Amino acid sequence: MDNLRAVLQIIVALGLLNVWLIRFSQSTPYRGGQARSMPEEFAAYGLPAWLLYVVGALKVGSALCLLLGLWFSSLVMPAAAVVGVLMVGALAMHVRIADPWKKSLPAGLMLSLCLFIGLGMVR
Repeated sequence: MDNLRAVLQIIVALGLLNVWLIRFSQSTPYRGGQARSMPEEFAAYGLPAWLLYVVGALKVGSALCLLLGLWFSSLVMPAAAVVGVLMVGALAMHVRIADPWKKSLPAGLMLSLCLFIGLGMVR
């Protein structure tokens, strides 16, 4: 179980870092509305520009904590919880603007992985 949790932590962390650091300004088929970048996506949801940076800091920070959690297990549960809450928010935003369900898949997958990580921490 510990090995599976570690793999899931790495998958979630690298996924978040990819989206927020590498693909931040790139188009993907999963962006909300007709957005072609992360700032456009937040605008499509009707969210203020400053929130983009708050969410980004939380996601990048949580990703780093998930990676550090491979050595410091006390970081894992809070990081997975933060990501989980943010993914619930992401799902709500997709619903809010009536996106096709396909666009919600990454957020749903990340939420599921965070639940598995969290459940693996409870003993």
